[in-house]
Amino acid sequence: MGIVSWIILGLLAGAIAKLLLPGKDPGGIVITTLIGIAGSFIGGWLSSKILHKSINVHFFDLPTWISAIAGALALLIVYRLLFGRSRD
Repeated sequence: MGIVSWIILGLLAGAIAKLLLPGKDPGGIVITTLIGIAGSFIGGWLSSKILHKSINVHFFDLPTWISAIAGALALLIVYRLLFGRSRD
């Protein structure tokens, strides 16, 4: 897959991660989509290094989508923990 495919996958993975992790994000929709793109890159990279799964397969490959969504979820959780509003 090319870089444009990973960006599109990241946007979709970020949206899915947002659906799985509802609530208000500190940065809004723009930061959430950027986190989704970064999460898909990180998830794909970790999948290729740890699980030895090739990330250059097809756009509709299930392990690629799972790793991208997992990466986006992980980054969203870390982002909320670091930059979320403190509880009153």
